[in-house]
Amino acid sequence: MNDALKEIHDFLPCRTPPEWIDNALASQDVLLIDHAHCEKKAASTALSLMYRYVDNVDLLNRMSRLAREELRHFEQVLAIMGKRDIAYTHLSPARYAAGLRQAVRSEDPGRLVDVLIVGAIIEARSCERFAALAPHLDEKLADFYNSLLKSEARHYQDYLKLAVQANGGPVDERVDVFLALEKELIETPDTEFRFHSGPVIPAG
Repeated sequence: MNDALKEIHDFLPCRTPPEWIDNALASQDVLLIDHAHCEKKAASTALSLMYRYVDNVDLLNRMSRLAREELRHFEQVLAIMGKRDIAYTHLSPARYAAGLRQAVRSEDPGRLVDVLIVGAIIEARSCERFAALAPHLDEKLADFYNSLLKSEARHYQDYLKLAVQANGGPVDERVDVFLALEKELIETPDTEFRFHSGPVIPAG
């Protein structure tokens, strides 16, 4: 797993700020609730790609597997929340995914390439955050987050491979566009703590 994590650290434009780790440890209920929402959204994204691009067999197979894994993770997070008496409630979404998607092109094949790149970045950041959080969590939650690293790293790789395939070649220039956005979203202070938020800096 160390090689996969190194690849993700090399890919992402920055590490999670220490302030965000502090926010997460102080808001573990919200962390878990939003984590559950993220897993459900990830499955939904994979399914929507399957419905939109029905002729892309490689995409269909990879997204089908990814959707099943994300729903399984969703169930696992719900089970952890149940044991901790944390209710699964609605949360307003982080600015993160919408911030990344603002640069997505409107017409295919560019649209598909960009959506897949955004998927790769989200999966990579999730993996990086699980690894960053795990040393600070209780044993059960740390074990769970460490157990997710391998699948998240594979999801990142799957999305990136599909983006290259859809583009018919390298996607480095588009990746750089989205990584610049991602760096700003991760490092700029945020108003609400979420799994993919920037650091929430107390007023005053």
